[in-house]
Amino acid sequence: MSNDCNSSMNRTRLQWLDALRGFTMLMVVTNHVYGMGFVADTKQSMFMSLCLLFRMPLFFFISGFLAYKAHFEWNSTETGRLIAKKLRVQVVPTLVFMTAFVALTYKARYFWEKLGEAWQSATKDGYWFTLVLLQMFLVYYALCGICSLWKRSEKGARASRVTLTDGSLIFLFILSLCAYATLYMPSWFSWQKDEFWQVTSLTEFVRFFHFFLFGNLVHRFWPQVQKLFDSTWFFPLLIALAFVCAGDYLKWHHLRLQWANLPRTVSMYALVMIIVAFFRNYSRWFSKETRLGATLQYMGVRTLDIYLLHYFFLPKLPDVGKWFKAHPQNFMLEGTSAIAVALLVVAFCILTSHILRVSPFLKKWLFGRENTSLTLNT
Repeated sequence: MSNDCNSSMNRTRLQWLDALRGFTMLMVVTNHVYGMGFVADTKQSMFMSLCLLFRMPLFFFISGFLAYKAHFEWNSTETGRLIAKKLRVQVVPTLVFMTAFVALTYKARYFWEKLGEAWQSATKDGYWFTLVLLQMFLVYYALCGICSLWKRSEKGARASRVTLTDGSLIFLFILSLCAYATLYMPSWFSWQKDEFWQVTSLTEFVRFFHFFLFGNLVHRFWPQVQKLFDSTWFFPLLIALAFVCAGDYLKWHHLRLQWANLPRTVSMYALVMIIVAFFRNYSRWFSKETRLGATLQYMGVRTLDIYLLHYFFLPKLPDVGKWFKAHPQNFMLEGTSAIAVALLVVAFCILTSHILRVSPFLKKWLFGRENTSLTLNT
């Protein structure tokens, strides 16, 4: 692994990566517009079903990718500061906005009841993402800290291409995949039904942690991954895997029961890598010099703002959902209509964010940043 390449990547921000994060946030809002705004079943929509395969995996992939800091000093002081910062950025805003959303959604006499129900559910009325991502960061920081202490205790340790941390992360990635597989084996494993796993949202942690680790490993071995992207066979292989596995999961259904999760998972990884390869290959489209790139990057550095606020602005358009139910298989219309409304929702989120940011206090405690560049993962 080339540390020089990784340090160069960290010094020079990859603009296409910010654009990719903005695209992923747009897909999250688009899905919520279709499901909550149009009041339509996303499983009945081919467009939304396809998006569901990659939107959250891609988000956690990017989070894991950005979590890798090539030259960070994993001592108790620096690690403690990093943890404190993450706690402030991802807990306080989530608590405030989730409480406000419940208060505005339900009548006053049901407030405490609905707030309790939200906390007892794994998805927290939609506000599970920041809490689960925090859990992932804490596990990752703990592993990096332990590996750093172990390396410092070894005198005269020889350098290798795969470090102790790299090897530990690969092992943890394999374990996380095994734990993830148990979610789809209800006849063999029932731990996810326990109330503790629901209240803590650890079911969602297990569902997506392997994507976080995968993104981190891709960053660590970025030179090798780029060689794969530039090879003649890798991208066609990804396309073939995505087509066959997504086709089987969404349409053909050759595999049944827990085995149906196998093509689903392979298609998720293939689609994530296809999208990453696309944004990297056409990075000039996503630079700040282009309107598309500037727009997506603007959204990409404000993902926390959009995520926290977008539930407040989802329109209720059930007639649109009824139309799509009566006229299924409108892949293009479903996608363009949901994306168009999602862009309006994002615009209102950013406007509201700017209004709230007028106050330095709200800017710090509602959005977790004292500077103007605000993201979930930096």
